[in-house]
Amino acid sequence: MNLSKSQILDLLPHREPMLLIDELTNIKKLQSATAIMNVKKDAFYVDGHFPGQPVMPGVIIVEAFGQAAAALTAHGIDKKTYENKLVFLMSVEKARFRNPVIPDCKLELNIESIRSHGRVWKYKGEAFVDGKRMADAQWSATIVDRK
Repeated sequence: MNLSKSQILDLLPHREPMLLIDELTNIKKLQSATAIMNVKKDAFYVDGHFPGQPVMPGVIIVEAFGQAAAALTAHGIDKKTYENKLVFLMSVEKARFRNPVIPDCKLELNIESIRSHGRVWKYKGEAFVDGKRMADAQWSATIVDRK
C-alpha cells in the first residue's frame, strides 16, 4: 500500500511549504513505512542554507521524520481518533547527521513505530540518499486536540 501526496494531505494538517513528504510507501499498518521526500533546489530553505552551497538543514530532516510518522499513525488508526487533532513532536533523541543532504535528490525516510502508550508514540528512523545513510534519530510525539 502506498499513499500519494494528496492522500497525505487528507491525513496531516501540514500545508506548503511545510508539507515535506511526497509519498508514503511500504506501509505496514502502525508499524513501519518509507517516506519519500523530493529535496528540490527551490525549497524554501535552500537560498539561505548555505548560499552557493545548499545543504538541507538537519531540523528539516527531523521534521520530515515526524511528518512521516504522523502519516503512518493517522493512516493506521480510526479516523475519529485523529479528526480535529494535531500531532506534536515531544522529544528528539539520538539524532545523528552523518552526511549532508544536497538538494535535487530523493530522500528516503525509513521509519518504525517502537511503542505507543495512549496518545504518546515513540519512533525511530533512518534517512538515505541512493542507499547511503544520511541521518537517523528517535523521537516521541503526541496527539492533542485542536484548539
